Amino acid sequence: MMPVVRLLWLLILPVPGLALETAPAPALFPGQSATKITDIEYGRAGGEKLLLDVSVPAGQGPFPVAILVHGGGWSSGDKAGSDQPGNGRDISAWFAPLTEAKFAWFSINYRQAPKNRWPACFEDVQTAIRWVKAHAATYKGDPSHIVLFGHSAGGHLVCLAATVEDESIRVQAVVGFAAVTDHEQDLPVRQGLSPSLQKLLNRPMELNPETLAQLRAISPLNHVRAGLPPFLLIHGDADQTVPIRQSRDFQARLLAAGVPCELMIIPGAGHGFLNWEQFSPDYTSRMVDWLKKTLAPAPVATH
Repeated sequence: MMPVVRLLWLLILPVPGLALETAPAPALFPGQSATKITDIEYGRAGGEKLLLDVSVPAGQGPFPVAILVHGGGWSSGDKAGSDQPGNGRDISAWFAPLTEAKFAWFSINYRQAPKNRWPACFEDVQTAIRWVKAHAATYKGDPSHIVLFGHSAGGHLVCLAATVEDESIRVQAVVGFAAVTDHEQDLPVRQGLSPSLQKLLNRPMELNPETLAQLRAISPLNHVRAGLPPFLLIHGDADQTVPIRQSRDFQARLLAAGVPCELMIIPGAGHGFLNWEQFSPDYTSRMVDWLKKTLAPAPVATH
């Protein structure tokens, strides 16, 4: 009988015959300080150009790399921060601390629902990881020190990508902000499939065995295994969109498998994180400390 985990992966692997093209890296623009380059093509899929922005630190490098994946219910959001700056999808609060911490960071766009159904967005995140690993050095990045950042739906995509058994997309750390990690957890409250998941999966609100099987297959919680990279989960305990229970349960599953995982709770905070420093003024510095500790180069052995 086919193992359950293998069966789950068969449900989320790319559609056979879909060409995912990886683009070459453009030349780096010279600059004396952190240089931002926008709209770099990292691939093409379904006839669409896949674009990212990159911030290149000043200095010699190589610098650690962060790949940023925005949220927005798999159907909105933008690599520049948000398609509606200042709203709950806005990830621009990541930009300054990562720039100050001397990260080469890459913020990506991906194909969105309902025009593009699952697994288009997941395929694009994987394509972006491969492109960044291949071209990080062009932007002073170190491809052996990569962290994935994702918020909400973007958190779902990076947490799931980190569980794939594929060396070409293996990374060294993951940070999930209010990440969706268990698509079944809040079904009783929603009384069926959420509008966002209806768009993503092209399924009705009413649940059936096939829908439940797909929800389980795309939930990072169900793909936890030993050997995954360290995770940092950050979640507001007043989040009404993605319940904090998802991060608690995901952390417990990771720790049970021997995977390092820290959970940083932001008391009183909701889903969007632009104002989280009002609730926890030092949370950004604690996040950066975790990144530096987790991505620190291994000590050189002496004889």
